[in-house]
Amino acid sequence: MAPMDTQKFFATFKEVLAPDTERVKAATENLRTNFYPLPESLIVLIQLLVSDQAPPLRQLAATQAARLVPKHWKNIADDQKPQIRQKLLERTLYEEEKLVRHAASRVIAAIARLDFENSEWLDLFDILLRAGADSNALPRQVATYVLFSVVDSAGETTIHKFKDMLELFSKTIHDPESAEVRINTMLTLSRIAVILDAEHNEESLQSIQNAIPHMVGVLKQAVDAKDEENTTQTFEVFQTLLTCDSAVLNKHFGDLVHFMIQLASSTEVMEDARTQALSLLMQCVRFRKLKIQGLRVGEAMTKMCLEIATELGDADDDDDEITTPRSALGLLDVLASNLPPSQVVVPLLKSLNPYITSNNPDRRQAGILSLGMCVEGAPDFMTTQFNAVFPVVISLLADNEEKVRRDTLECVIRLGEDLAEELAKEHKTLMPALVKILDAAIDTTEGPDDTKGLSTIRSSCNAIDSLLEGMEESDVADYLPELYPRMKRLFSHPDLKVKTAAIGAVGTMAQCSKDAFLPYLEQSMNSLQEYVQIKDSSDELDVRCITCDSMGQIALAVGAKPFQRYVQPLMSATEEAMHLDHPKLKETSFLFWGNMAKVYGTEFKPFLAGILKCLFESIESEESELEVELGQHAADLAGKEVTIGGKKVKIAAMSEDEILEASQIEDLEEMEDDWDDDDDDFTALNAVAEEKEIAVEILGDIMTHATRDCVPYMEKTIETLVPLISHDFEGVRRATVSTLFRAYAAVWELQPEEQRKWKAGLPLQVQPTGELQKLGEIIMTATLALWPEEEDRSVVTDLHRSLAAALKATGPALLAMDPTALKPLTETLVTVLQKKHPCQEDFMSGETASDASDIDPEESAEYDWLIVDTALDCVTALAISLGPTFAQLFKIFEKPVLKFASSTLSIERSTAVGVLAELIRGMGTAVTPSTDRLYKILIHRLSDEDAEAKSNAAFGIGLLVENTEDAKMAQHFPEILRKLEPLLQTEEKRCCDNAAGCVSRMIMKSQGNMPLEAVVPALVDILPLKEDWEENEAVWGCLVGLYSTSNPTLISLTPQLLPILESVLSPPEEQINDATREKLTQMVKFIASKHPREKIVSCVEGRSGQMAYHGGALRSRLDEDNDSMSDTHVGGTG
Repeated sequence: MAPMDTQKFFATFKEVLAPDTERVKAATENLRTNFYPLPESLIVLIQLLVSDQAPPLRQLAATQAARLVPKHWKNIADDQKPQIRQKLLERTLYEEEKLVRHAASRVIAAIARLDFENSEWLDLFDILLRAGADSNALPRQVATYVLFSVVDSAGETTIHKFKDMLELFSKTIHDPESAEVRINTMLTLSRIAVILDAEHNEESLQSIQNAIPHMVGVLKQAVDAKDEENTTQTFEVFQTLLTCDSAVLNKHFGDLVHFMIQLASSTEVMEDARTQALSLLMQCVRFRKLKIQGLRVGEAMTKMCLEIATELGDADDDDDEITTPRSALGLLDVLASNLPPSQVVVPLLKSLNPYITSNNPDRRQAGILSLGMCVEGAPDFMTTQFNAVFPVVISLLADNEEKVRRDTLECVIRLGEDLAEELAKEHKTLMPALVKILDAAIDTTEGPDDTKGLSTIRSSCNAIDSLLEGMEESDVADYLPELYPRMKRLFSHPDLKVKTAAIGAVGTMAQCSKDAFLPYLEQSMNSLQEYVQIKDSSDELDVRCITCDSMGQIALAVGAKPFQRYVQPLMSATEEAMHLDHPKLKETSFLFWGNMAKVYGTEFKPFLAGILKCLFESIESEESELEVELGQHAADLAGKEVTIGGKKVKIAAMSEDEILEASQIEDLEEMEDDWDDDDDDFTALNAVAEEKEIAVEILGDIMTHATRDCVPYMEKTIETLVPLISHDFEGVRRATVSTLFRAYAAVWELQPEEQRKWKAGLPLQVQPTGELQKLGEIIMTATLALWPEEEDRSVVTDLHRSLAAALKATGPALLAMDPTALKPLTETLVTVLQKKHPCQEDFMSGETASDASDIDPEESAEYDWLIVDTALDCVTALAISLGPTFAQLFKIFEKPVLKFASSTLSIERSTAVGVLAELIRGMGTAVTPSTDRLYKILIHRLSDEDAEAKSNAAFGIGLLVENTEDAKMAQHFPEILRKLEPLLQTEEKRCCDNAAGCVSRMIMKSQGNMPLEAVVPALVDILPLKEDWEENEAVWGCLVGLYSTSNPTLISLTPQLLPILESVLSPPEEQINDATREKLTQMVKFIASKHPREKIVSCVEGRSGQMAYHGGALRSRLDEDNDSMSDTHVGGTG
């Protein structure tokens, strides 16, 4: 190849800076094509960099040279390199233009990276270290930045110089003259911390630890100087340190957190500094949750956030700008989700009153917003506080300030999402308040520019929507005449976001009212159909999405036949949506198809092939086809595949076309600049992964509801799903686990009836089909490959739910597929119960052990408890499916479950006691060897301060009495009765019901050891059961047994019992199962044989007014044959 024409190159290169766009394009193309492929171009660019040309030209030369070094440095003659290095370094060390010297530093770092690998340029560090100690500020500034660039670029090849660098940095972190030197020192320290092996390099670790307070001092100096650039860089350093080995920050972590709290609280500092301090605190809570919990700073941060929220003022809800009060509310959400309620929600509630009763609307607004932010993170605790919280909500819905009312609506929405049942109980008070706000907002909103009014209308619709979600079908139906016309009028509102909110509310209205929505079906569909066709803007496509969702909900409500005529056009619209460029439209189509499968089941077959084709295409999309360009810092990944946001991405190799043009020159001081432009790529990749997640979930819906028609596609489904068990996006993994277990359940239901009637225990007494055995083995193998090492809490939680549901529905067959599977399954569950599973540890390994002494081991965030709770459900499912053979496994699970049963936290005690009861039921008589130990804990919990723990204990003791084989439980009857007596008189309905069940089981077990003349009247007095209808089986089994033996006490109570029988035999029919209903029918006949029919009817009507069940449940049975019950016996008679 001919030598490069240097003069021509220089002339062409200068053209890139010309003000004429066409000249710039021509020059750029010429450089890419004719010059940059030549190694000489790198030499000329470096010569330009060290010349006396204008700074912009030299900066451009540096940025281009840095990109060409990886390609051409190896091709430059060895005898030329020393001179290039020397001139480049000398010129850079005294470069006064900051942008130029930073760009030149990147060239030095790029060369050093290659040279170090070949043991060349070994004196570079010595030169830089001397310059870093120079008496002049400029060499110190340059040297520290070059060191940063070299460590960042060359990585582990610089470890041998850590000691020397850290010695220098112990001085430069205090540089008295230059903030830039101090900042550069921090940048380099953060890079060393990333590379450092803390366990094997204690001296370097200690040096970095000692520097932390001084780094905080540098940050304070930058904040005090109102230097936004340096402030941002120092915060980025601390963000980096949070991701390093926990030992780096542990020594000074508490001081750092307290400083950030102080900084965020100060109204005297820059807004940007406060928001970044709050952002860092969020990361501290996420990455160092256990350390934060041990420091007990949750209360201080909570109160800080509450106060900062008062600064929100009249900010526009649609404004996405990051502000200090919005960041504070975001931190509050993170705190509630990651720390125990005692450290966040409790202090918030204690501090709330002065805010919500203040004359200042900003403080009232802050109070209600803060309350709303805590709901999602601690729903169980908030449920216990609902009676105190709800009056606050009602009061502020009537506030005289619109912004307070509007933000209270947002609180209602959050309460509806996480406390649906509790909120729905108050609908008679809440709904009128919401409708009043909606009507007022509609009447007073002044056109499309009234953003506050429009926001209130939307929030009102969304709050009504949220309330409806938790309400009973009949209650929702009662509101339809009042709510539907209001929402329908808003369908034609000019504001598309208002339209969206109203359409969404109608969808919920339909789904929650079921058949009652039928009169509104036709007018709804006629009004909405136009919106499933619109596609002219992104906002219109948003409306199209919510309309499609709502139509799916309407279909679920009214059923197949009324909705039939709308199916075909909607299926066509969703098919078209697959080809429109909108991030959520595909997912909306998938969800609609899932709803159609639920509604039409086997009738959905004509659409199945096309839909499954689309779902498989989404799931199987070739992820490596997408290439992204990630800039110079990803040069070492060129041509390789990485995973971003759950999407495998091929990193494109750097080509000549990627050389920067003059218009792309950036200040390289921000080391992450090369990545900043790729945020949109990451967002797109996350959207692709989320689409795949939805596709997998809908595949599960279709298999569940159109199972038989899916059989031809089952093999492909499994082949497609199993590889996704290791997908990098947690949402896809979670959906895959769930859908695999749903596939197993669907295939299970296709078996002949005799094979579906499983029996507890191993070895299997009922063999499943061969296809099911193969499927079960595949699923369990995939599950056990994922489960023990999965780090995402939501994936583990959903895996527990899926496994438990499968075991309860299909029995022990899953456990029999692989004889070795039970051991790792049991070990993993024990790990979770001990809170040692990878998903229960902090972001950095070792954090759990190092901070354990600072933490109350029984305190945890509700989200953390959910993992344990679902694991306990798996243990229960094992007992149900294994039956008596579970007794061997109980020896393994007994200790961790009993530990929870003795916890200081009521939720842990009550859950564990309930689990013990279910385990007793599962094991049956095999529980006998463990009876004494179980009795001890259960009898103690009968006096628990928590109502649910007492209730579960009563249930458990009753089952223990029932299932213990020998007579030793009878000796405890007097103690049990003493403990049960308060429960039989309590206002807590479930406690009362479970106490009744326990007494009934005791009677059936040993009548001779029970004072029937005292116990039976007390039992009858609390009937009928109010809440736990499952206990009706034991209660009525006992009473039928007593009648069959003509127990005189019960016989004398017949007049009192008759109206109770009437109530139990009347709707709701879910009160009793079929077997109990049959027993009660026989009981009625027995009573009829002993008493005149007219007397019985008179007793019932005298007690209950009139009989409600089709003219009277008892009368209908009395009209049947009055056969004797003399042959009816239940349980033991003692």
